[in-house]
Amino acid sequence: MGPYSHLLKVYAMIIMINGSFGVGKTTVARLICEAIPDSTFYDPEWVGSVLRRLPRWIPLTGSGTDDFQDIDLWRRSVVTGIRLFRAFAAGPVIVPMTFTHYPYLDEIMVGIRRFDSDVQLFCLQASLATVKQRLAARGTPAEGPDGAWLARRIEECAAVHGDPRFGEPIDTEERSAKAVVNEILKRV
Repeated sequence: MGPYSHLLKVYAMIIMINGSFGVGKTTVARLICEAIPDSTFYDPEWVGSVLRRLPRWIPLTGSGTDDFQDIDLWRRSVVTGIRLFRAFAAGPVIVPMTFTHYPYLDEIMVGIRRFDSDVQLFCLQASLATVKQRLAARGTPAEGPDGAWLARRIEECAAVHGDPRFGEPIDTEERSAKAVVNEILKRV
């Protein structure tokens, strides 16, 4: 048995990982899935990408912006998707997402708590300079004309993610993804 053998008993839980683009949410979420037996990874961005690509003649409330989180159907699909994954998963469902608009996050958390009260929300945090460095290292521009949208979004994250409503803070500054995962697992 390893240091997290107590997690073998975790069967009904949802772990939400909030944080800026480039802070390491997806990497951390996948590593948590590797560490907890029978856990499942669910990324709601998949649905958001599909909804943003639908023809404009399909009327979606909230569409027409540059953020699929503005689409009401996407927010409902997050709750439905997590519920579906929770129904079929033997272990916890791990969900990485980026929220800067608290009413949207609250809407989703309220929806999830209607069917599962065991939800933990963490917010990965790093300085704006570190996030830009991580994005650059993976080849994603956060500056210049190609990176204007992302630059705006990571600045929004830096401005609001200090608020504890966005999740239990987890400092990722100068820490490996495995160290971040270990801290989250200790808190679960």
